[in-house]
Amino acid sequence: MARYRFHCTNGLECVVDTVGKDIRLPDRLPAKARGVAEALMVTLDGQTDWAEWQVSVHDLKGRKVLALPFRPPGDHLRQDI
Repeated sequence: MARYRFHCTNGLECVVDTVGKDIRLPDRLPAKARGVAEALMVTLDGQTDWAEWQVSVHDLKGRKVLALPFRPPGDHLRQDI
């Protein structure tokens, strides 16, 4: 099992994950990243434009292992990049 940090940013603002989450299988990272994005959008509902935001996933050595764009609410047809 490895620990990853899920930071969220639009390039100007950042929500830093200082604790991280233990993930047993790396192929579960995209689903967890989407869950982190959804939780932040719910927490700050209606307070920002999510179009430029992404979840940047890092291992404990600080290496970026994944970056996924947020899916703005109602944007269910958008494909992951």
